Amino acid sequence: MGIDAVIWDIDDTLFDYTAADRAGMRAHLAAEGLLDGGTTVEQALTRWREITDAQWARYAAGETDWQGQRRDRVRVFLGRSLSDAEADAWFDRYVAHYEGAWALFPDVLPVLDALVTSHRHAVLSNSSLLVQDRKLRVLGVHDRFEAILCAAELGVSKPAAAAFHAACEALGLPPRRVAYVGDHPEIDGRGAADAGLLSVWIDRTGAPVPAAAPASGAVGRTGPHRIGSLAELPVILGADTRFGAPSTFG
Repeated sequence: MGIDAVIWDIDDTLFDYTAADRAGMRAHLAAEGLLDGGTTVEQALTRWREITDAQWARYAAGETDWQGQRRDRVRVFLGRSLSDAEADAWFDRYVAHYEGAWALFPDVLPVLDALVTSHRHAVLSNSSLLVQDRKLRVLGVHDRFEAILCAAELGVSKPAAAAFHAACEALGLPPRRVAYVGDHPEIDGRGAADAGLLSVWIDRTGAPVPAAAPASGAVGRTGPHRIGSLAELPVILGADTRFGAPSTFG
């Protein structure tokens, strides 16, 4: 049976979150005067990303709420106690710089155009609808998706099968008729595969494949397919399109 719909992750899949986060934090650190104590930009950016990953893991595990993980990111990064209002204000100033760097990956619009008549589309993110709905509107792709589901409102997050199944139910399709595309090999790739979806791991890093990760071009419904560009997606879906070769996007 064929694939009728594609459910998408957003951050670092459709939207270049890593680049925007780094550019936004670089500008924010300069504006806040936080690079005057001998800390290099690269050191600060690495620390911010490590703290972000750790607090996201706490949020995904149910140890804190959405706003709490934001506040704790600020407190840990600055290394001092802040009131909720102070932490919120600091994070809001960062967000202003971060949003100024928002952009889609260059392979996103071409693949959405190529699949517009052959597949339905939805979004499943471990973020919040408040954040992601606005982001998709600013990026100009909100109307491309029939449904936008986020963990904060669902009450369950990837890689739990219930999160993927909720997105399939929103489309009225069984998991075997749905593909999921995401950038994280475990949260997205393995999670979607274990939930019974056709799983596609978009890995733009070109890094060596971990022992447990799928090889490039791996096929079958038991594990995620690994691709380096969304230009490769129509072939995996078996879509009848005129989409270009993978080298189209360099």
